[in-house]
Order: sequence, then structure tokens, then C-alpha cells
Amino acid sequence: QVQLVESGGGLVQAGGSLRLSCAASGRTFSAYTMGWFRQAPGKEREFVAAISRTGGSTLYGESVKGRFTISRDNSKNTVYLEMNSLKPEDTAVYYCAADLLFNTVVAGTNRYWGQGTQVTVSS
Repeated sequence: QVQLVESGGGLVQAGGSLRLSCAASGRTFSAYTMGWFRQAPGKEREFVAAISRTGGSTLYGESVKGRFTISRDNSKNTVYLEMNSLKPEDTAVYYCAADLLFNTVVAGTNRYWGQGTQVTVSS
């Protein structure tokens, strides 16, 4: 079992930056691919980014490429999402995700989810 707790959300003006964190507890963090998803009101859940167990591979959704960066610190059991040049359309609840397989996380069929953290970008 893996427990995921997100933090770092909040209100920011367009063009600003935020860094989300997701702290994991439970089984060996370094065994898991980690990812971020988001869901805006009335919209489907959207893949944001994923990072492999060692951090050597990353993948981003098209809407965030070049603006967001996913990273992880296995010594701290934490994954991060650095968000720059934020836009009002980035407003959503952001969820941390984890599973053993990279493709499973990218597909959003992973077993473990956090509770989410709200990000609101004002225009």
C-alpha cells in the first residue's frame, strides 16, 4: 500500500509559478513510477506528467510541455511538479499518482492516488 499526500496548491496570478509536492509513504518509493494528473470542473481527468523510478525518463502532456517540470527525490520519498508561466486554463485539482509501471501511470490506470490539491490561476 502507498499513501500519497499532495501539497503546494493555491491561488496565483497568470504568468506566475507554483511548486507542488507529493509525499509518499508505505512501500519503497523508488520502486514506483510517479505522475501528476489534473481535473478541472466539468472536464475529464487529464494527464500532466510522469517520471520513471530513477527519474531518468519523463513524459508530459501536450498542454504543459515547456512550462511544467516533474522531478523526484527518492531520499525524501517525494515527487514535485514545478509549474511556470501558469495560465487560467491550468486551474484544476492536481492529483499525484503512483504505480509500478510507467505506462500504467501515463494511462491513468494506476492503483494509487492522492487526495488532490487545488490550483487556481487568476487572469
